[in-house]
Amino acid sequence: MNSQKTGLRVASLIFGLMCLIHIYRLLFSHFTVQIGSHQLPIWGSVVAVIVTGGLSLWMCRLSSAAS
Repeated sequence: MNSQKTGLRVASLIFGLMCLIHIYRLLFSHFTVQIGSHQLPIWGSVVAVIVTGGLSLWMCRLSSAAS
């Protein structure tokens, strides 16, 4: 298997998992995200779902097109 293809698939999986974690946070809101001394508001997870979901799909498509 091509190492570029493998790298893209691994990156897609990582971004997909992060997207699922933020979806879980949106639906159940059982935990807070703390960055330094700041708490990430719940709407931050909406942005994170869009970004990580988009990156996951993009990486998946790129891995399919990679030769």
